[in-house]
Amino acid sequence: MAEIINLSKFRKARARAEEGRRAAENRAKSGRTKAQKTKEEQERRKMREALDQAKRDEGER
Repeated sequence: MAEIINLSKFRKARARAEEGRRAAENRAKSGRTKAQKTKEEQERRKMREALDQAKRDEGER
């Protein structure tokens, strides 16, 4: 006798697998992790602060 399968569980499992595959593709497309984004933001902030400190006032000429 064949094994009895609950079709709704099977469909849900297949849908979850498809969503997981699609999510992996989207992660690969976007490409950067949260840690990378945070590091780049900190570097930009540090560069901006260094530039602001090096600026001369208009009255110093």
